[in-house]
Amino acid sequence: MTRPQPRHFLDLDRFDTGTLRHILDLGAEFKKGRGATAPLAGKMLAMIFEKPSTRTRVSFEAGMKQLGGDVINLARGDTQLGRGETVADTARVLSRFVDAIMIRTDTPDKLADLAQYASVPVINGLTDASHPCQVMADVMTFEEHRGPLAGKVVAWVGDGNNVAASWLHAAGHFGCEIRLACPPSLRPSAKAMDWARARGARVELTDDPAKAVTGAHLVLTDTWVSMGCRDDNRHELLAPYQVNEALMAGAAPDALFMHCLPAHRGEEVTDAVMDGPQSVVWDEAENRLHVQKGILCWCLA
Repeated sequence: MTRPQPRHFLDLDRFDTGTLRHILDLGAEFKKGRGATAPLAGKMLAMIFEKPSTRTRVSFEAGMKQLGGDVINLARGDTQLGRGETVADTARVLSRFVDAIMIRTDTPDKLADLAQYASVPVINGLTDASHPCQVMADVMTFEEHRGPLAGKVVAWVGDGNNVAASWLHAAGHFGCEIRLACPPSLRPSAKAMDWARARGARVELTDDPAKAVTGAHLVLTDTWVSMGCRDDNRHELLAPYQVNEALMAGAAPDALFMHCLPAHRGEEVTDAVMDGPQSVVWDEAENRLHVQKGILCWCLA
């Protein structure tokens, strides 16, 4: 018997906007306590962590268990991937044991190989190229506080990293303007920018944080040295891109601040902003749980 094609959750640019909106709605229902009771009873999620994790691990594990399922955690040293087994063979084997696989890894090629050879849904928990689960939580958080993202101005300040790439995908789907203030050597993916523009999003690239933030409804940043990256003078390059009270003062009066965490306080963001009235970082972190419950239910529908 031929198994149906699995529903993978890989990158936001692979989806139609209606599906992403449906997943966000599912997450909102779960947050309100209105979701189905134990819809994933008897289901098992394997989670592969090739990078350290706090929020991704806890939110996926708690979410799966709250949905009635269970999880198996596999750290880098727990599998044969680091000892010569191919991703394809690992995918084939895990597909016989579990109902879905979440992976947090470095290269997007590993994610692509896992999805190609797995016969169960594969979820992108982070790669060096993208972080779609995080940005879905970001969108959910903004819309909880300020309503639809369409027509709003989003400012990204700092390293044009994987989260920035997924935010470009979100801009293409949800109709916001996105301005990216990054040093020339740390600009975001040209492919992601081109994709967003092709979908009608207004994308502006600058090396001036104040220009990017002027009138913005949402200001985002991330750590200056992501996991697996070399410093390469990043602190010197990014020092002018710190999000502080003076920078936030140039944003819209009701602007929100977000950071996907972990934050290095005093580097990319000051305590005054992280703990200030415009910060919604704790709501943002919590919403990883709720939106990922929507993702899990969509994948395992």
